[in-house]
Amino acid sequence: MLKLENVDAKYDSFKALDGVSMSVEQGELVVLLGANGAGKSTLFNTISGLLKASAGKISLNGEDVTGRKPSALVQAGVVQCPEGRKLFPEMSVLKNLWLGGYVHRRDKAGMKKTLEHVLAMFPILDEKKDQPAGSLSGGQQQMVAIGRALMGRPKLLLLDEPSLGLAPLVVKQVFEAVQTINKEGTSVLLAEQNAFAALKIATRAYVMENGRLVMEGDRDAMLGNEAVRKAYIGA
Repeated sequence: MLKLENVDAKYDSFKALDGVSMSVEQGELVVLLGANGAGKSTLFNTISGLLKASAGKISLNGEDVTGRKPSALVQAGVVQCPEGRKLFPEMSVLKNLWLGGYVHRRDKAGMKKTLEHVLAMFPILDEKKDQPAGSLSGGQQQMVAIGRALMGRPKLLLLDEPSLGLAPLVVKQVFEAVQTINKEGTSVLLAEQNAFAALKIATRAYVMENGRLVMEGDRDAMLGNEAVRKAYIGA
């Protein structure tokens, strides 16, 4: 589905991604592990077109999409849920959700159906749909952010640190939602520091350090890898 071949990306003269090659197949839930500053968000921004690749190739379903505009990538089914949620705090939950479906705004019936699905997945958002998004708890705001991404009807969902700053019980709820989204047919690339929780629901995983992918393997291999456990699981 998604394939990166030797992708570089730069901020001015600083090379933030260095020869990244990876893939996400249809139906997979792939985890990207790495510490702060490893390049996970940069990779996501490059895939979603917010940052232009300086070298290499990005393909979606066999088609070269390198350099394509973010709106065109959303239209093609690549939707990012950013780190830190990036909601419009003064706007209602409902308006934040509607904004996620902007590229599908002409399909009002389809948007309504997607919204109903999002609210069924996160019932608390239905209760609070008229409240300002900024008035919600951190966990509820993360649900809004994921729901907003789902309004874009992703075929590939890029989830950047969805558990960041959340209480353990809320983390569990968020990861259950991510697993449900994947089981319903959406491929997921999940960037996480909470390695244990992420790997439990993953198909495969990559490890990123200093803008490079340094390790990859299936879930069981990663959970059993001593270096991964020491660096990211604490065991």
